[in-house]
Amino acid sequence: MKKFLRWLIHIVLKLITKIDASGYENLPEKGGFVIAVNHLGILDAPMAFYALNDLNLFIPVAEKWEENAFLKWLGKHLNAIFIDRFNPDLKTMREMIRRMEAGQILIIAPEGTRARDEKMAQGKPGVAYLASKMKWPIVPVAISGTEDRIVKSNLKRFRRTPIKLTAGKSFKLPPFPKENREKTLQQYTDEIMCRIAAMLPEKNRGFYARHPRLKELLAENQ
Repeated sequence: MKKFLRWLIHIVLKLITKIDASGYENLPEKGGFVIAVNHLGILDAPMAFYALNDLNLFIPVAEKWEENAFLKWLGKHLNAIFIDRFNPDLKTMREMIRRMEAGQILIIAPEGTRARDEKMAQGKPGVAYLASKMKWPIVPVAISGTEDRIVKSNLKRFRRTPIKLTAGKSFKLPPFPKENREKTLQQYTDEIMCRIAAMLPEKNRGFYARHPRLKELLAENQ
């Protein structure tokens, strides 16, 4: 069933989109790493199964979608893991760690939900904390072109939507310190988000558009 669903995702996305994916050389050779990505629209999740078709990956999904029988069934066969976004969810965290230690790849949007205004929102600290604590490599990935408004407009006109996926160089966060933990966690989260923002069009950078770390990264890439 998993192979069939991934094949179906390929077919559908090829019919409605034109995907330009780059940066595959930046992916670690083995699993047990994190792909942190921005979240613009509903096509972002299936995009992971298109771009990383042969890899063993899983995606945390908002708990509200578990209430839909079809989406719950779909999530089961596509390795999704439902997570409570508003309350401590230790059971799910332990399951995520177990999967990572088994070599699976975590695909996660630190923003927690898609950008209704088509711009990056402030990232939540969960992935930064886990990646630092578990010493997992992080690959920042930028998605542009998946805005719901654009996709819907093109579908009405029977046009394929151009979408760009860009993977940056992997990196690791330093070990989590015993002091100034809250401040450090914010810095780690900003580091992840700014690395994503640096690969996005300026119009999509949102919360991080004027961040000092983003300016440093853009200067380094000139």
